[in-house]
Amino acid sequence: MRDARRIVVKVGSSLVTNDGRGLDHAAVARWAAQIAALRREGRDVLLVSSGAIAEGMQRLGWSARPHSIHELQAAAAVGQMGLVQAYEAAFAQYALHTAQVLLTHEDLADRRRYLNARSTLRTLLALGVMPVINENDTVTTDEIKLGDNDTLGALVTNLVEADVLVLLTDQAGLYSADPRKDPTATLIATARAGDAALEAMAGGAGSALGRGGMLTKVLAAKRAARSGATTIIASGREPDVLTRLAAGDAIGTALVADAPTLAARKQWLADHVQLAGTLTLDAGAVRALATDGKSLLPIGVSRVTGSFERGAAVRCVGPDGREVARGLVNYGSVDAARIAGRPSTDIEAILGYVDETELIHRDNLVVVDRVRP
Repeated sequence: MRDARRIVVKVGSSLVTNDGRGLDHAAVARWAAQIAALRREGRDVLLVSSGAIAEGMQRLGWSARPHSIHELQAAAAVGQMGLVQAYEAAFAQYALHTAQVLLTHEDLADRRRYLNARSTLRTLLALGVMPVINENDTVTTDEIKLGDNDTLGALVTNLVEADVLVLLTDQAGLYSADPRKDPTATLIATARAGDAALEAMAGGAGSALGRGGMLTKVLAAKRAARSGATTIIASGREPDVLTRLAAGDAIGTALVADAPTLAARKQWLADHVQLAGTLTLDAGAVRALATDGKSLLPIGVSRVTGSFERGAAVRCVGPDGREVARGLVNYGSVDAARIAGRPSTDIEAILGYVDETELIHRDNLVVVDRVRP
């Protein structure tokens, strides 16, 4: 992290609240002080912070997290006020303006909204404003059910092409097994982001307050690696953890990206689009996409599932049903089904027109790195 110029920092609920009983303003002040120090070094920092629902519960006098989605949405709406006020006051001590940015998966799945969010965040950084980002829990349900700001941190990392994603938690890092159950578990200092073995090592659910466990952090690191970012999982209980990491100290677990950085368009395809259908490919087409870097031709498609229009994003799966790639189709589902399994030279005879000879051009296609034939 010593050489990182743009950093996304995610702090979990346990690090900004008093065991779920409202915000810990002293903790918020400590995070602001460390981030301000990084800003003085000329680094861009974006903060993804949990804590809105916990603060809302405190303000509403609730002792236990409710199960009703509407009550969770209400708690988030109330708590956002306190969360923003706390960060605004804390960063004002260092003459830093703050901006609240609420995002949903749908914002990042829509290409136009994705680009708008990207432009807004980049403009805030250029203006020297400190973005404080959270999921827009008041209007979405899936995000509340997941409670997963680790994933949001990874998506923001992709969005702004950050160098490092720091996931701060109440654990020292990623262990070879759950240290709460296995006394022989050892801390993993460095590993490759996306290594399937890491998912097996990661523990299950987190605390009663938060909903993200170690597995979500491992998966978030894999997402962040798609844009070439390294992810650091470290304990937020470590004194001055951010400034020490920035000084080059080895704290926690570093999950390093070793894959080539994807172009911004392919980052969006890999992680942000809403998929409208599925194309089932034969073994030859799987090899062409995953190994040879080719476009997807109609002849390699054995089945078309779903209803979609030209330009929609679809999932490409192999004969065994595993996802191989995703991309933007040149033909709607009805016409795609008619030309599936046929050579490109037959398209005009079948449809009466030809838009493209490829069903998905390689420039509009990204291989999903977790699946290789």
